[in-house]
Amino acid sequence: MLFVVLFVLWLLMSGIYKPLVVGLGVISCLLCVWIVSRLEILGEKGFQHDVRITKLVRYVLWLTVEIGKADWAIAKVILSPDLPRRQRLIAVPCTQQSDFGKMLFANSITITPGTVTVETEPGHFIVHALTDEAADPDALADMGTRVRETEAGTS
Repeated sequence: MLFVVLFVLWLLMSGIYKPLVVGLGVISCLLCVWIVSRLEILGEKGFQHDVRITKLVRYVLWLTVEIGKADWAIAKVILSPDLPRRQRLIAVPCTQQSDFGKMLFANSITITPGTVTVETEPGHFIVHALTDEAADPDALADMGTRVRETEAGTS
């Protein structure tokens, strides 16, 4: 079923129906299904996630706005050589319970301009921050709290 969904999505998004391209699409979808089966992501009931969909949608909308703000702040730093760049590594507490929540938090940090999750350790992530603003512990804690709220089974 996963193969069928992936392949139909691939066909719709590709829009090219030449034999070579369709064949490469089949190979790519088969490779994705093989990787998913090796990772044991799908169980008998499908994707096993511990997430509240409505809260996840709200989180993604909030994150989109935050990425826009960070884009602006980092652009100002890059385009103004006189502004200070105090790069540093910081430890960011990780309070998420599920692997999905931890993955979402680490990736959210990384896709936000000015920060990159460089290492995961039990209970926290090591994050490289480009500026003082990007290294704001309160903002990162707020992001972590919002991710935790998306997890099912948390209040």
